Amino acid sequence: MLTFIGLGLYDERSITVEGQEALRNADRAYAEFYTSKLIGTSVDDLEDYHDVTIEVRDRAGVEQHPDDVLDAAETEDVAFLTAGDTMISTTHVDLRLRAHERGIDTRVIHGVTAQTATSSLTGLQNYRFGTATTLPFPYAHGADGLPASVTNTIDENRADGLHTVVYLDIKADREDREEYMTADVGAELLAAEYPDLVGVVVARAGSPEPLVEAGTMTDLADREFGDPLHLLVIPGECHLLEADALVELAGADRDALDVV
Repeated sequence: MLTFIGLGLYDERSITVEGQEALRNADRAYAEFYTSKLIGTSVDDLEDYHDVTIEVRDRAGVEQHPDDVLDAAETEDVAFLTAGDTMISTTHVDLRLRAHERGIDTRVIHGVTAQTATSSLTGLQNYRFGTATTLPFPYAHGADGLPASVTNTIDENRADGLHTVVYLDIKADREDREEYMTADVGAELLAAEYPDLVGVVVARAGSPEPLVEAGTMTDLADREFGDPLHLLVIPGECHLLEADALVELAGADRDALDVV
């Protein structure tokens, strides 16, 4: 059996009870933290809290060389851990399909996602979100200005009146250092195209003290939001209750919102 377990958003306690039981009962545990990371804990703390040993795999160890993980799952109960909810990344879907090709049973134990937490923290209704996008570091996409993948997503969602989650780039698999785009940097990049567009920063979702702040991209670019992880939300058309929530929970200027 190969069990994919989402660890939740912040620390070693963010996992569900079901996930915790499956992890503690597994014969082996593997994890990857290059698609996302639990900022409020470390691998050592995860191991101590759950009384397990965890082998952390890099991108190549999951995407190109997963045979030892699959070999183990043929005869043992193996847990594969990810931050947030599992199966959000195509990396994890690919590993699950490889297991099925070898006749290995799999199951999925979900965790809280950044997007559902963002809906809860901002008061924006989950069914009113359109396609999400990721804002890369400029050096990562190599083009001038914002990538079309970002602007097209924002523009199409806005045309449909939908909210947009903008995930901010993470480079957690670099050998020299980890790098997390902060919301002020993301807002500065977006301000080049959308200076007066209202955005909402969500920082450290899942932690004891998450931060939610609204403003124009130009305004947000001049603020500091503390430790990662950060993301940005661009509200579309807001229901009256959504507008009330953004004003009360994020300090938004009601006059700057598109209220319907």
